[in-house]
Amino acid sequence: MMGQRRVMQEALFYGFSLERHVPDGHLLRKIDRFVDLSDVRAHLEAHYSEVGRPSIDPELMMRMLIVGYCLGIRSERRLYDEVHLNLAYRWFCRLGLDGVVPDRSTFSKNRHGRFRESDLLRKLFETVVARCMKEGIVGGEAFDVDASMIVADAHRRRSVGKVEDLDPPSSRAVAEYLSVLDDAAFGGATPVEPKAISPTDPAARYAAAADKPAVYAYSDNYPYRS
Repeated sequence: MMGQRRVMQEALFYGFSLERHVPDGHLLRKIDRFVDLSDVRAHLEAHYSEVGRPSIDPELMMRMLIVGYCLGIRSERRLYDEVHLNLAYRWFCRLGLDGVVPDRSTFSKNRHGRFRESDLLRKLFETVVARCMKEGIVGGEAFDVDASMIVADAHRRRSVGKVEDLDPPSSRAVAEYLSVLDDAAFGGATPVEPKAISPTDPAARYAAAADKPAVYAYSDNYPYRS
């Protein structure tokens, strides 16, 4: 005789521990040990108004950014969905089971606004490195450099031949590119003009890795202590 699954009625109360549902070996548990965000609010204090409604907790948004970077979630829309649904992400972001995830538009405005203006991401990086040194993970006795090619989010077949051909700075990326083009640490550091400029991400350069098609990308050189 064919069996039929009995659908249980929902209980009025549940005994559920989010802490117990995140495995001990989960990547975010290992990261959480070294991430200290206790100074985030003090660092951002000057970038918030003293009047008005309370803002989204900046520590929550920083933890969401860490989840996105470490788990390869590039889309803010997808990051919102993943943090909303994934128990481990909720645990890391201190949201519990019913905490509200910040709307992606609010998240994006803060990431491109307060976080960038305050240099908060650099401060967080330096804090993590200092903690790793304290824990003995790195010695801090020498510097090494690791170069990486990071593909930009730009269509590889769309380009203009010179800066003058870019549309008026209607986008944030183009406006920022034009504002620092002559800076010594940016475009002014080399007289070589790129042969192809991406209208979407002008700061990226058209390049190719070995045996791979050319794309718009960044060449990052990371110094780290050993």
